[in-house]
Amino acid sequence: MTNQECIFCKIVNGEIESKEVYEDDNFIGILDANPKTPGHTLIIPKKHFRNILDMPTTLGNELLEATKKISLKLIKEKKAEGTNILINNEPSAGQLVFHMHAHIIPRKKNDKITF
Repeated sequence: MTNQECIFCKIVNGEIESKEVYEDDNFIGILDANPKTPGHTLIIPKKHFRNILDMPTTLGNELLEATKKISLKLIKEKKAEGTNILINNEPSAGQLVFHMHAHIIPRKKNDKITF
């Protein structure tokens, strides 16, 4: 898949509308189109990387910082008791879109969400 065909590249470039909830120099956070729970957010690097195995480790601290900021915001705004942070790498692990992204899923006790 070329970057021109990548749905997340199109979102980053403003070609496809999304509900953006976070942005810094290298990442955006958008609401998932098919959320597991209210507030389910995707963190997407602005540059195209197939998955986290392809992403430079130099972006790791920024990814972690974005994850923490979004998680704390979701815990406060959605009255969540915690979050799941999930990254699928390659089809056998459930990756469907081949542009690195992390899921942040707000959780509440007994919400019956399973993975």
